[in-house]
Amino acid sequence: MAHIHFIAIGGSAMHNLAIALYHKGEQITGSDDEIFEPSRSRLEKLGLLPEKLGWFPEKIQQGIDAVILGMHAKADNPELLKAQELGIPVFSYPEYLYEQSKDKMRVVIGGSHGKTTITAMILHVLKHSSIDADYMVGAQLEGFEVMVKLSDTSKWMIIEGDEYLTSPIDRVPKFLHYHPHIAVISGIGWDHVNVFPTFENYLHQFRLFIQAIEKGGSLIYSASDPEVVKIAAETSLEKIPYYAHKSVTENNITSLLSKVGKTQIQVFGQHNLMNISAALEVCRKMEVTDQQFYQAIGSFKGASRRLEPWFEIDQFIVYRDFAHAPSKLSATVAALREQYPSRKLVVCFELHTYSSLSEQFIDHYQKSLDPADEAVVFYDPHAVQIKKLEPMPIDRIRSGFGKINLVVLSTKQDLLDYLSALETANTVLALMSSGSFNGLDRNDIIELFQ
Repeated sequence: MAHIHFIAIGGSAMHNLAIALYHKGEQITGSDDEIFEPSRSRLEKLGLLPEKLGWFPEKIQQGIDAVILGMHAKADNPELLKAQELGIPVFSYPEYLYEQSKDKMRVVIGGSHGKTTITAMILHVLKHSSIDADYMVGAQLEGFEVMVKLSDTSKWMIIEGDEYLTSPIDRVPKFLHYHPHIAVISGIGWDHVNVFPTFENYLHQFRLFIQAIEKGGSLIYSASDPEVVKIAAETSLEKIPYYAHKSVTENNITSLLSKVGKTQIQVFGQHNLMNISAALEVCRKMEVTDQQFYQAIGSFKGASRRLEPWFEIDQFIVYRDFAHAPSKLSATVAALREQYPSRKLVVCFELHTYSSLSEQFIDHYQKSLDPADEAVVFYDPHAVQIKKLEPMPIDRIRSGFGKINLVVLSTKQDLLDYLSALETANTVLALMSSGSFNGLDRNDIIELFQ
C-alpha cells in the first residue's frame, strides 16, 4: 500500500483520482483551503475529507510515497515546498494518470469541444459490451460511480484530454503527458486566452498533442474542421477522418442510419452526430463490432450538464449545458433550434471563464446566439473582479455578440425576475454556463415554474 498525499484534494478531477486510488487500496491523505459540493460529501463518505481547511506542511513527512499537486494550489504552497525539501516525488494528476497507465493501451480524447461527450459515449459502449477499461472523464456519467477508475487488470485506459495547463509548476497542457496509442481531435476553437494569448499559440498545443502519440498509433479527427484537417495532414501516423453520422429526425426523435439498420438515439444535434462518429471510430479500433456499438449507443442519454434535460412541465422544457467557448455555444444553440424548430427558444448564457470575460475575446461570440428567439447574457462584475479584468460596458457585450436587443443581467435575482416573466407555453429554455449563475440551482427552477 502506497501513501499518497493530495495538495488541493477538493478539485473535480483531484477528488475523483483520490477516490479511485482509495478504491485501489492506497492510503490517501489530502489538504485544501476550500472544498465545495459534491467533492465535500464524496470525500467525507470515505473518510478522506481533511479535518481542517488550509495548508499544513507538518502533514508532509518521510514515508509519503508521492504527492499529487492540483492546479488550484500555488507554486509557493507550503506543503509543496516541504515535499520538495524532503525529496518526495511530486506529480500532477495527468502525470500520475500516465504512471498508472503506462503499461496499458491509452485512448485520449482531445479537442476544444465534445471531448467529455465522446469519452462518455465510448465508456457507455464498452460497459454495454462488457469490455473492461480504466478511465478518466470530466463529468459524472449515468451508471458510473466515479469519474476516474484505475486497476491493475484493464488492458485499456480511456482519458479525456484537456489542453489546459497541468499544474502551477508544470505549465504545459495536460494532454501532452498521456502519450496515446489512439488519439482523437474533435475540433479546435480558440480558448483559454489567459495562457494561450494567440490562436496560433493555442493551435500549436494540438500539434504537440499529435507529436505525443505513440509510434505506430492512430489519429482520429474531425474532417469538418479545417484547422484540424490542416494539422492532421502534417503527420505520417495512421489518420482516420470522420464526419457527422448519417441520420434522420422525425417527430423530434433522431435515428442513426447505418448498415446495421436504423438506431433511435436519445441525444440530438449535429455536434452529437459528430461525437457519435468519433466514438464509433475509437470503438472500432478497440475491436468493438458495429453491431455492439449500435446496440449500445441507443441507450446513451448524455453526460451530466451536457445539454442535459433539467426540468419539464407541459410544453415547457429546461436544459442546462456546460458550454462556455464560442464553438460550444454555437453548436448547442444550433442543435436546440434544429430539434425544436416550432418552439420559442430562450437562451441564457453566463460569461464565466477568463476568455469569455475578456474584451479582447468577446467578439468571438458573434452571431452565436442568433438562432435564439430571446437571448440573455449573465455578466457578474464580481467574477470580473476575481479574475482581475477590466469591466465591459453592456453595449460592448451586445456588440460582441452582434445582438443589439441582447438582455444583459448581473445578479441571480435579476435572472430569476426575468425567468418568472417568461411565457412558458411551447418554449425551450437553455441555461448555459461553466459556472452556476451565482448559485442558481434546480430547486430555483422548480419553484419558479411548477
